[in-house]
Amino acid sequence: MSLFMWFVFFLVVQLVHGLGTWRMYKAAGQNPITAFIPVYNAVILLKIINRPWWWVILLFIPIVNLIIFPVLWVETLRSFGKHRVADTWLAILSLGFYIYIINYSADLKHIKDRSLKPRTEVGEWVSSILFAVVAATIVHTYFIQPFTIPTSSLEKTLLVGDFLFVSKFHYGARTPKTTVSFPMVHDTIPILGVKSYTNWPQLPYFRLPGFEEVERNDIVVFNWPVDTVPYFGYKGKASYYKPIDKKSNYVKRAVGVPGDSLSIRDGKIYIQGEPLQLHDRAKPQYSYIVKGKGQGFSLRYLYEQYDITDPVGWYNQNNREYYFSSLSEEALQRFKNHPNVASIRRNIDPAGQAEAGIFPQDPNFAWNKDQLGPIYIPQEGATTPITTENIALYKRIIEVYEGSEWGTPQNIQVKGNQVYLNENPIQEYTFKQNYYWMMGDNRHNSEDSRYWGFVPETHIVGKPVFIWMSWDGNAQGFMNKIRWERLFTTVGGSGEPVSYFYYFVIGLILVIGYNTFRKKKKSE
Repeated sequence: MSLFMWFVFFLVVQLVHGLGTWRMYKAAGQNPITAFIPVYNAVILLKIINRPWWWVILLFIPIVNLIIFPVLWVETLRSFGKHRVADTWLAILSLGFYIYIINYSADLKHIKDRSLKPRTEVGEWVSSILFAVVAATIVHTYFIQPFTIPTSSLEKTLLVGDFLFVSKFHYGARTPKTTVSFPMVHDTIPILGVKSYTNWPQLPYFRLPGFEEVERNDIVVFNWPVDTVPYFGYKGKASYYKPIDKKSNYVKRAVGVPGDSLSIRDGKIYIQGEPLQLHDRAKPQYSYIVKGKGQGFSLRYLYEQYDITDPVGWYNQNNREYYFSSLSEEALQRFKNHPNVASIRRNIDPAGQAEAGIFPQDPNFAWNKDQLGPIYIPQEGATTPITTENIALYKRIIEVYEGSEWGTPQNIQVKGNQVYLNENPIQEYTFKQNYYWMMGDNRHNSEDSRYWGFVPETHIVGKPVFIWMSWDGNAQGFMNKIRWERLFTTVGGSGEPVSYFYYFVIGLILVIGYNTFRKKKKSE
C-alpha cells in the first residue's frame, strides 16, 4: 500500500470509530464530535476508559497495535458495564463491531471511576501476559533481538551455537513492513510450522535514525536478499514472495561498503586495489591440502591436536593427503611446524575458471569464489554508467531492490547494444540507497555475496553486540556443552574476548540480596 492509500485507510478507520462510539462519548460527558477527530479521539477514549494517554503511542506501533486494539474494545465495553465473558468474546470475534450494537441499542451508563483490577484470577493472568508481550515486542522490534548462529561461516569469531543479542538501534531500527504478524516470531510459528504473517497490508520502508553507519569489517545481521523459502532450512523446491522483514536472518562481515571497488584474488579481498585490513578478532579460514609422512600423522592425531572446526573433506590414503575446508592461520602454522608434514598448499580456484552459481550468474563474468571482480558497490546518490556488459551486475538492484520492493515496478531489457528501463533507453543509473558486500570469514564454507550479490540497506537488521550463551552441541555432558569462556562476551572490540559472566552473577546476587533486605525491612 502507498502512503496515500494508508492515509485514506486511516481516515476510514476514524469514520468507523466515530460512527460506532459517538453516543458513548456523549454518555461519558464528552462532545460526540470528538469521536471523529483523528488522534484526539483516542486521547479522549483513553480518558473515558480510565487508561493513560500515552497508550495512544502504542496504537501506531505495528504488531503492538494488534494487541492494543482488542484491549481497547474490551475496556470500552467494561467502562459501560459490559463485564460478561460473552461481551468480551463478542468484541474480539467481531473485530470491535459489537461496540456498534451497544452504542445504538443499549441504555448507556458510563462508569467513571471503575476499578481497573481484573475481577478474576484468569483476568489478572491475561492482563499480565498481554503487558509482557507488548513490552517484549517493543524491545524485540526496536531495541534488542536475540539471535542464534546456525552455520560456521564466521567460525572462530562467532561459533555455531552462540546466542547473541543484536542491537537494532546502532544502525537505526526498521519499522515492520508486515502489519499483521504473530508477535516475537520470525516467518514461522514454532511447533505449528505455519506462516506467521500476512502479505497484506504492508507499510512502506522506514528506518529510525541510528547513531552509527555500517563500517567496513563490521559483523552485521541482515535479511537474506534472495530468500523465497518458507522458513530457514527448508529443503523443498517450492518458493514464494516474502516481505523484506520476514526473509531469513543471516550474519556475515561487511567487507565492502558503499562506494568501494572490491575484488577477490586468490581468495584474498582487495578494496580500492589494497588488501583488506581485518580486525584482530577476525580469523579468516581457507581450504588446504595437507600431505603427511610417517606414522605420526594420523587422522585421529589431527583431531586431537589441532584446532579443526569441521571434518576432513576427503582423505587420499595412498598419498596420505588430507583436504581441510577451513583452516585458520594459527592451525596452518602448527601444520607447517609439524615434523611429519611433507607439504601443505592452499586450494585455490584459478582465474578465468567460471564457477556455477557465482554472482552475477552471467557467462560474461568468468568468476569463482576465489577470483572475482573488480566490482563497484553502489552508493546512494551515485551514478554509474549502464552498458550491456555490466547490466547483469545491477539488474536485480534496479528491478527488485529499487523497484518492486519499493512499490515501483521496473523492468530491464537488453535489445541489441542498448539497455532499456521501462522501455526507455538508459546509459546511466543513479542509486536510491546504499549497498554492502557481505562475506563469511570461513571463505570456502560460506554462502554470501559471492553467490547472490549486493545486500541493500533496506535489508540491514542490526549489529551483534553481546554473546549471552554459547552451546557446543558436539561436546559430551551438560556442563561441557556450555562454552563458559564465551558467556557474556562482546562481539566487537580488539584482543581476546573477555567474559563478564562472573560480574553478571555478582551483580545479580547483589540485586536479589538488596530486594530481600528491603522486603524484610518493610514487613518489620
